[in-house]
Amino acid sequence: MPSDRTPLLAASRRSIDSAHSDERAEAEDNAIRGASPTREGWSTRLREIVLFIWAVLATAVIIVLAALLQHNESGAPGDKPTGKRNLIFMVSDGMGPATLSLTRSYRQLVEGLEYDDTLTLDQHFWGTSRTRSTDRLVTDSAAGATAFSCGKKSYNGAISTLPDHSPCGSVMEAAKRAGYTTGLVVTTDITDATPACFASHVRMREEENEIALQEIGEGPLGRVVDIMLGGGRCHFLPNTTDGSCRLDEIDVVKMAQEDHGWTYIDDRAGFDTLWAGENVSLPLMGLFASNDVPFEIDRRNMADMYPSLSEMATTALRALELATSQSDKGFFLMIEGSRIDHAGHINDPAAQVHEVLEYDKTFKAVSDFVKNSKTESLLVATSDHETGGLATAWQSPSAELPVYNWYPSVLARANASTLFLTQKFYQYLRAIKTDPDAHNDLEHWINNTLVVPGLGITNAHPSELKKLASDPEHAIFTLSKMISNRARVGWSTHGHSAVDVNVYSSGGRYADDIRGNVENTDIGKFLSKYLGVDNEAITKELKDKISWKEPSLAGMPLEDVMVRMNSEMEEVPEYWLE
Repeated sequence: MPSDRTPLLAASRRSIDSAHSDERAEAEDNAIRGASPTREGWSTRLREIVLFIWAVLATAVIIVLAALLQHNESGAPGDKPTGKRNLIFMVSDGMGPATLSLTRSYRQLVEGLEYDDTLTLDQHFWGTSRTRSTDRLVTDSAAGATAFSCGKKSYNGAISTLPDHSPCGSVMEAAKRAGYTTGLVVTTDITDATPACFASHVRMREEENEIALQEIGEGPLGRVVDIMLGGGRCHFLPNTTDGSCRLDEIDVVKMAQEDHGWTYIDDRAGFDTLWAGENVSLPLMGLFASNDVPFEIDRRNMADMYPSLSEMATTALRALELATSQSDKGFFLMIEGSRIDHAGHINDPAAQVHEVLEYDKTFKAVSDFVKNSKTESLLVATSDHETGGLATAWQSPSAELPVYNWYPSVLARANASTLFLTQKFYQYLRAIKTDPDAHNDLEHWINNTLVVPGLGITNAHPSELKKLASDPEHAIFTLSKMISNRARVGWSTHGHSAVDVNVYSSGGRYADDIRGNVENTDIGKFLSKYLGVDNEAITKELKDKISWKEPSLAGMPLEDVMVRMNSEMEEVPEYWLE
């Protein structure tokens, strides 16, 4: 076949060369005679010129298109979107890298998965974040959330307030001012540090009653939140009402409804009427617990009373999506897995794995929303800090050598949090105050009512039961130590640690600014940049409206000085030990 083709190609080439030779010869003859080129010569030359120009233009277009395609796929530093967009920011309060290891191995055990099976979070790992505040290497949630909301560092305890005690504009306030619809979803009090930093400004995080007022719209900027779902109902009820924790008679719920147009629900039945977000009238405030929504390990047995984090998050997402369907602006939603932190504070590994699994479930729901949304959407998630100094290993005090293992099967046998069991213990103690015979049998009751059915521990040592009976004030820590020791899970503190925390994202070209190892303030700055909003303009307006001056410790009351100096300590709330 090649031998048959070659003569044909050669003949064709000779024919083309001959034609070109004839044309050149004719052109040379015309030039010698001074004659004008023939019409055919001009036509040929013009055709060659046109083809050359077309080829150059086509090449240029291809190069430009290739460059644009590469830019769209990878993005450039400083790139930001235009047009309508949604941003969902998730905070896993108190979740450090070891918590992910703990939960991943636990899930593999209880669901019979292979060792290489991972959480949804693992599949969206983006980088890590440094967490220190201005006055401590170990931050608290208030300073951590201020970094997210304002993009600025501040002291432990600060709620969107800077070290000189001046307010800083939050990304949520700036987003609302720019026309976005906004929301907060948490499993702790809606007035707790993380949500508070997005919608209020106070000097110390303990001012939750004032935070409640600002969140409904009584702050200097008016209402900046369109949907709030979580706990903390006690801060919204007057002190004349059962279940209130306010020090005054202000009915914040009534004020929210009458002065700011809020729709208010406070139980599971009310939540169910929202039809997963299809039947929501904004602004909406849903407060489903007096304080915190129960730990997930306990809530799953009380689902008829309390919605889960994933249920609240998906309801808020749908409500915000419908509310912005006809708008040229999207929405900004902050979702917090709040009680991962609380489980770390009490060193309860069983409660913590269930909190993280529910958070991971919520993360998947949000990432699916982002993937399927017709509007440009982005998910960014991180932690404000790690809590507990968790280690998936434990050195027994009596062991000469460490054991290279830990046992998630111990956690799998637990059916309740140590907080729930402690509360049950206190209820029993109050009930038997006048019954000395019951006190004599207290260790037996503890073992058979709390330890065996609650923790799944059938080999409690007599010294452990004696400790619980004789020191009920610290029962929550004793119970946590019992399960942690048997699982070979170690803790270094009941507070926070300074370890870097993970950053997760749905990805895409716009999230490159927070890839790798970044400061927590870089994440805050990115949130505002992605939404295209101006925090500084909000800061200026706040300073014009709020009277403030830099404090001096010398001029502060002693109790305020002590709060200021010890604000990094997030001890177990007093009501846990009542």
